[in-house]
Amino acid sequence: MQITAVILAGGRGLRMGGIDKGLVDYQGKAMVAHVLERIRPQVDQVIINANRNLDIYQQYGATVVTDATDQFDGPLAGFQAGSAHAATDWILTAPCDSPLLPLDLVARLSQAIRISNTLVAVARSASGEHPVFCLFHHSLTADLAAFLSEGQRRVSGWQARHTPVFVTFEDEQAFTNINHAQ
Repeated sequence: MQITAVILAGGRGLRMGGIDKGLVDYQGKAMVAHVLERIRPQVDQVIINANRNLDIYQQYGATVVTDATDQFDGPLAGFQAGSAHAATDWILTAPCDSPLLPLDLVARLSQAIRISNTLVAVARSASGEHPVFCLFHHSLTADLAAFLSEGQRRVSGWQARHTPVFVTFEDEQAFTNINHAQ
């Protein structure tokens, strides 16, 4: 199974006062750098979805893509932008503000897909589902575009259309979103 990771850094960062969350310092380096370090060994290709500071993101050595519109349509717009540029059949999404994501995220999500024979796997933990930590098949890209064109934006709403398998992770801290400057 070849997989492209799409790091979602295209948001407005409203909970952090409008700053670009992927570039916020966390333990001495940008959050996106932490995510890249953890995700690169798990996948075949990495794409960063960003809508500003593109020149800075390009310095991280990954393909950088923007949303199809300048409306900041949320994570699904990042799913769409990344899948349009993915060179693989499988796409993993992860947010830029979760620098502690699991080192076995891809292995566990892909294993669940193989066992369940479904096209979408979603991470969850004791606190609930984490829909932006998702592995999905490229064949769902047209349906994703249709969902967005209907004005829909809920990630879990789109995933529910495809009977996802949920994979439980015990490490609750792995899915912590950093929504304040450190």
